[in-house]
Amino acid sequence: MKGVDLFEIVMKLNGPVQPTGESNEDHRRLGNIQTLTELIDRLLFEVNNATMEADQPEASMKAIGVHAKEFMEAIKDA
Repeated sequence: MKGVDLFEIVMKLNGPVQPTGESNEDHRRLGNIQTLTELIDRLLFEVNNATMEADQPEASMKAIGVHAKEFMEAIKDA
């Protein structure tokens, strides 16, 4: 449920990104998609950095690293 809440909050703060065909509105939405993709890039950077922990001997660190690595591989395969 936490992920859904964060998604809704981010989208509410960011604003819609789907084009409407109306020039003024689509200009605003272009800014929204640029902001959203910048955020996604930064989030993916954080997740990718966490993959470095996949080989750690500490179980808690390894669990985070493995989850991050599996997520990044799923994105790559999509």
